[in-house]
Amino acid sequence: MVKRLYPVMGFAAAMISGGALAQGVAYPVKPLRVLVPFPPGGTPDIHIRFMSERLLARLGQPLVVDNRAGASGNIAMETAARAQPDGHTLIIGTVGNWAVNPHLFKLSYDVQRDFSPIVQIAITPAVLVVHPTVPVNTVKELIALAAKTPGALNYGSSGVGGFGHMCAELFSVMTKTRMTHVPYKGAALALTELTGGHIQILFNSAAMTLPHIKAGRVRALATTGATRFAAMAELPTVAEAGVPGYENITWSMVGGPAKIPPAVVERLNTEFNAILREPDIRERFAGTGSSVTGTSVKQASEILNAELLKFGRLVREAKIPPAGGG
Repeated sequence: MVKRLYPVMGFAAAMISGGALAQGVAYPVKPLRVLVPFPPGGTPDIHIRFMSERLLARLGQPLVVDNRAGASGNIAMETAARAQPDGHTLIIGTVGNWAVNPHLFKLSYDVQRDFSPIVQIAITPAVLVVHPTVPVNTVKELIALAAKTPGALNYGSSGVGGFGHMCAELFSVMTKTRMTHVPYKGAALALTELTGGHIQILFNSAAMTLPHIKAGRVRALATTGATRFAAMAELPTVAEAGVPGYENITWSMVGGPAKIPPAVVERLNTEFNAILREPDIRERFAGTGSSVTGTSVKQASEILNAELLKFGRLVREAKIPPAGGG
């Protein structure tokens, strides 16, 4: 059984005295570029755009969101790893980019060696949905159908190694069932294919999926967190609905290339955490199905290391084949 290895962290308390950077580092001196490994509209893209105006106000420089989709997020990660380590190029990635892809792809970078984790900003569960033509109304019925028809049910994802992919593989491992993976270039496309009846199952973000649930275009069965999602309190968790111990969440983490001056990393961590404490920002995150976390730099690194171990085990248990080059 695979479980999350870390608790949800509190906000970092460290502050830089007087707002002055140590080591004589002037920062920032130009606009910040934040790479997003997905098309616009995904959860990390929404999260960083929520914070962009506040970051401008606190840092005095605009923030440019640069969506670099492709290769399961590895294009954006490689770009970030090779960027000048001055704190002006950052990346906001998910558990798939940071902790899953290293186990599936032959990459030109090493996540632990080539990046500086800065802050985890939020955690997000998925919602398990099926097309209305699938003759199930509960998780137990889905398990029974999958067991009866091995490989016949198709599930979509945002790509190999994406959050939805890992949610489904964990589900299959824990229920001893087999479904067929159909990867897409982004969760939005996978959701479109589900509503069109081209796939039958999807684990996807609540914010993106909720309008389709309300419209009856998909049927929701459960959510993947440890507790129920407030906006869908009537839905059980997967664990409650028949898979004891099941829990899988994604998260948004901001980082940059390795060797960013420590004072710059701490400054960014301080500013992100200050914004995440603002009540309206917390409410906006909650509206997307995410819970604000906030961490110290050390905690962000510890989370990353724990998740690398967790998903390495899952990839082995699920016997997910390597996906090739990034």
